[in-house]
Amino acid sequence: MIVLFLVAVLAALASAGLFMLRRKSEGEDPTLRDKRMAKALAVRVGLSVTLFLLILLAYALGWIHPTGVPLNA
Repeated sequence: MIVLFLVAVLAALASAGLFMLRRKSEGEDPTLRDKRMAKALAVRVGLSVTLFLLILLAYALGWIHPTGVPLNA
């Protein structure tokens, strides 16, 4: 599930980049490209926050455990 969220975050970031780099076509509203890019970035932020909260929830419920580096090594 974490991997799927990360792939979705990367896809949203890539789509925002494409909207940013795409040239405007004839007759297209110039702000439409900016709105699409902002929406894609908002989706990316939403997915990232959701993933963070789900990881915190999974840790609190004991579904995942940190491995970490031993402090007394």
